Amino acid sequence: MATDELSPRELLSKPPGAPELTDRPWTVRWDLVDGSAEELVADLLPPETEFSTSGSTGTPRSWFRTDGQLLDEARLLAGLVADTRPEAVVSFAPPRHVYGLLASVLVPAVLGVPVWYVPRFGSLPSTRHRRWAVVAIPWTFRILGRRRAWLESAERLAFVHSTAVLPRSAVDLLSGLEAKASLVEVFGSTETGGVAYRRWASDAEAWHLFPDVEFAGDGGGPSQEEAPLVVRSPRIARPEEGTAGPEHRMDDHVRRVGRREFAFAGRRTRIVNVNGRRLDLDLMEERLLAAVDCDDLACVPVPDEFTGEHFDLLLVPGRTGAPDPEALRKAIEGLACRPRSVRTVERIDRSETGKLRRVQSAQPHPEGVHR
Repeated sequence: MATDELSPRELLSKPPGAPELTDRPWTVRWDLVDGSAEELVADLLPPETEFSTSGSTGTPRSWFRTDGQLLDEARLLAGLVADTRPEAVVSFAPPRHVYGLLASVLVPAVLGVPVWYVPRFGSLPSTRHRRWAVVAIPWTFRILGRRRAWLESAERLAFVHSTAVLPRSAVDLLSGLEAKASLVEVFGSTETGGVAYRRWASDAEAWHLFPDVEFAGDGGGPSQEEAPLVVRSPRIARPEEGTAGPEHRMDDHVRRVGRREFAFAGRRTRIVNVNGRRLDLDLMEERLLAAVDCDDLACVPVPDEFTGEHFDLLLVPGRTGAPDPEALRKAIEGLACRPRSVRTVERIDRSETGKLRRVQSAQPHPEGVHR
């Protein structure tokens, strides 16, 4: 697929969700801009930009962010990789989402380096650049795992990942790249923008609030209790029907582990309680993906007449057909709780960033129903 070279003005004159920005590969040479690329962006950005939530936790809603909010966050994100001295950016994050617009469009401008946007079936750039910042979403790591020549040609790879639990494929990829690669994860939402970050390590747990973000409430210290994450920030977006508030309650539960640090306990909509056992469905999906040969799978929360709530396992067969029954059985037995049922579907409806949206109609899998 050919790559379109866009000027900064062409790029920023289109809405973030325009198909030519999200469905086709493109590049922008911020390094060739006369003067400051960051100042040019400040001149070209509209006063407000509209973003929509993905629909993974309810009806999609529109939220508006000002040009100042976007630039402030772009500077914060650029600061996370600046010490690696990237010569260029390759991004897999669609600009229609706030993370994608920031990391695919604005961060390269702040860094003053060229950027290549690669949609799911696009080709990786072939250039003289050897030091890369890589803007990743969950499927990125699977794609790059099959592009060894490109990885080996790089001198430095600084990954930035947001929007979801870090997949096992990322851990495998980073472990194989050793010292030439690093990864920083960003924690946030459409409503709040980036809230916190952490540097990847095998034992990483604590998230650090960005400098302009604070815990809302009494400002207490560490606690073993889980509670919804409520933050105060000047970058909270404005809802379509009102004005931006000084703080926002997120759809995430955390434990405070320091004055400005927290441990993530799970998204409220991705946690179910089955017979008194608390289950994080995101983590269960990751364990299954590492053990089951399939194109995709999802653990979906469902109501249950006996336990109140439970979950079903949806499977999308791979090119060779359904997963091996014995491998699937062993993978399920390794979970903290068996799914209520295992079903085969043609596809799982996800946003571009990997979040589960709606459940498709499904047929029972030969593995049957599990209690």
